[in-house]
Amino acid sequence: MRQDRQGRPATSDGRRAQESDARDPVLDPVERASESIFGVLMAVSIVGALSVTSGSSQEIRTTLVMALACNIAWGLTDAVMYLVTTAITKSRNFRLARRLQQTTDPREVRRIVTDALPASVVACARDETIEAMGKDLCALHVPKTALSSRDLLAALSVFLVVVAATFPIVLPFLFTKDVAVAKRVSNALAVAVLYAQGYVVGRFSGATPWAYGVSFAGLGAVLVAVIMALGG
Repeated sequence: MRQDRQGRPATSDGRRAQESDARDPVLDPVERASESIFGVLMAVSIVGALSVTSGSSQEIRTTLVMALACNIAWGLTDAVMYLVTTAITKSRNFRLARRLQQTTDPREVRRIVTDALPASVVACARDETIEAMGKDLCALHVPKTALSSRDLLAALSVFLVVVAATFPIVLPFLFTKDVAVAKRVSNALAVAVLYAQGYVVGRFSGATPWAYGVSFAGLGAVLVAVIMALGG
């Protein structure tokens, strides 16, 4: 059965999916957390370069501009790739629906459905379930493949989340000339952001929020260490 972006079944006329989309945020918590964490790690890795500089005002300014410019560039890249991935997914779903609707052989319908499903699902699904899914899919209205305004808004959100993640990391350097103090505050804010995003993902997944928060903060610290060790 066709599903919306959040994984809920949609009706044949798409009305339920459209109503649900109008209420839901364009990015789910996991998507927002992923983009925010990526932006934080990129900014921290660049700001970390200040430890090998003299800490002059010019060098600090240059480093902060580099951090912002880098996240702008990667935010734009992520946004474009989001649109590309969405377009490919829509095109695949469109072709799948058309193939099913043009097929009259029940065995071919079953083969198309099983090829589209994950192997783990096919392994535990009964034949009756596969056949019912095939019938439901054949009855669906063929979805449009063009990118929608909602897709464009989601891509813009991806860009903004990555760019916004830069500011907690760079702001401490704008309020103090002591590079060592600014770096400690910046790192503390980075850990706080990572913890907050992990907490949100934990709540979304139904797990223990604080455990996810601690895990995300710890994982972020390890990734930053690896990035810095590789010269990032």
